[in-house]
Amino acid sequence: MSLDRPVSRRLLSDEVFHRLRDSIVRGELPPGEKVRDGELAERLGLSRTPVREALARLADIGLVESKPGVYTRITTLNRRDVEKTLAVLRSLDQLAIETAVPVMTERDLRQMREANRAFERAVAANDTAAALAADDRFHAIPIAAADNPVLSRIVEQLHPQIHRILYRKFSTLLGGRNTIEHHDELIDVCAGGDARAAGELSGHHWSELGGHINQLFDTNQFAETAT
Repeated sequence: MSLDRPVSRRLLSDEVFHRLRDSIVRGELPPGEKVRDGELAERLGLSRTPVREALARLADIGLVESKPGVYTRITTLNRRDVEKTLAVLRSLDQLAIETAVPVMTERDLRQMREANRAFERAVAANDTAAALAADDRFHAIPIAAADNPVLSRIVEQLHPQIHRILYRKFSTLLGGRNTIEHHDELIDVCAGGDARAAGELSGHHWSELGGHINQLFDTNQFAETAT
């Protein structure tokens, strides 16, 4: 488990934040589980201060929730919150695509194709972590081309909430050909220079993902009991 490896003294707060965030995404710290800064600090071989700082940052992005004097716990998976997060991500991704298309270069398009091939290989190998990393690389290219630091920062904050679901239900949500084919289609539309069509296509894909996630909630596949 990644939490059991000692943390170097360099950039402790950032490293603890990323370590805990990734453990939440992978389900090593499951929804509803209570966490204590003292226990986490002991596991990480640290003082409580960087752990408390990391937990505060995780609360800011919605992965941790706390009631002072009662509990600090991993946020449960809630349909309403997921729907709201998806709606924001869909809008931000459309904005990024529509802004990026007029200024995208051949290098950008090549990198998107390379990221999608890496995604395709990860899907074939059923490698969830590699698939999510490749998908992030794919979407990061138009976001970088859009050159909007505020947009980039918000997307980075929201992605882990959706990754929790993608990581748990990889075969259901990413295992088919539809995402790979969507990526290829999006690249072609971007290459053609039609910013509006590219944005609409991106929004349609996010809507499809939201529909799949709703089906999982409908079948109680994310039912959690807080401890």
